[in-house]
Amino acid sequence: MNPFMDREKALLELERRIAELRTASADQPVDMSSEIGVLETKYQEILRDVYGAPTPWQKVHMARHPNRPTSLEYIAGLDRFDELHGDRHYEDDQAVVGGAALLRGRAIVAIGQQRGRDTKENLRRNFGMVAPEGYRKVRRLAHLATRLGLPIVTFVDTKGADPGISSEEHAQSEAIAQCLIAFTTATVPIVASIIGEGGSGGALALAIADRVIMLEHSTYSVASPEGCAAILWGDASKADEAASHLKLTAQDLRGFGIVDEIVPEPLGGANRDPSGVVTRVLEKIDAALERLETLPAQRLLAQRYEKYRRIGAWARETAPAGRF
Repeated sequence: MNPFMDREKALLELERRIAELRTASADQPVDMSSEIGVLETKYQEILRDVYGAPTPWQKVHMARHPNRPTSLEYIAGLDRFDELHGDRHYEDDQAVVGGAALLRGRAIVAIGQQRGRDTKENLRRNFGMVAPEGYRKVRRLAHLATRLGLPIVTFVDTKGADPGISSEEHAQSEAIAQCLIAFTTATVPIVASIIGEGGSGGALALAIADRVIMLEHSTYSVASPEGCAAILWGDASKADEAASHLKLTAQDLRGFGIVDEIVPEPLGGANRDPSGVVTRVLEKIDAALERLETLPAQRLLAQRYEKYRRIGAWARETAPAGRF
């Protein structure tokens, strides 16, 4: 058992005890405010100890928290959403939800990777791991948005693209590549939000954008810490060490210029105030779209190109004086 999760269980037990004391205090004349105050002080101390300065590995667990808001919860916060289904070739991938929507009265196309809340839904959603049919649905929606002149808003939350044999047989890499092309060339504003895990190319397929927003305790990396540890050391148990080397936190990625803005989370993570976090993210998206919509299409494309050309550039080589 992960010690981070053990301490969170202790916090939940303390929350339960405080709630029980409050209920008991309200039902009887005995004043229990001092006992409740002691427990609340202890609770805040544990909360700061557990979440005050989380390590990269702890942030991975926070990004994977089962009660963290999913794409559908952000979509539910929109003024309106009309879901569109299917890739027009094979089937409708339930790991991707997308369609026409309204955000603060602005018409957009919203697309999100969706994982489940329980075993049954996770199986239906394939744990948020998108198959080629899902990426072809994403591409179709991106083309539709471009044709109609609607901004694109994406919610990224996946461990990675579906790695199964069927997906490989259905051209997974080609489907992801087509998404990258569609988002790179779209002549409408694009805002991507990394709301949970951003795993490998499966996440990148929805994250090519003019503005990339990332929640404070989300992660975004080329591989999962477990996968990285298995590749480098042949030992997945070294995932915590791999997490520290992957530079997968929002703060690391902001420093590299990969992420444009970090949205703060409450102490303990987005799961402790889902509605508040959803509202803040949607406000940030709305503000970003307001700025981007003033740009002509060619300027938008040029800035997007420059944004991704800068990523990974360490230094520009210059020719010695007197030489071509």
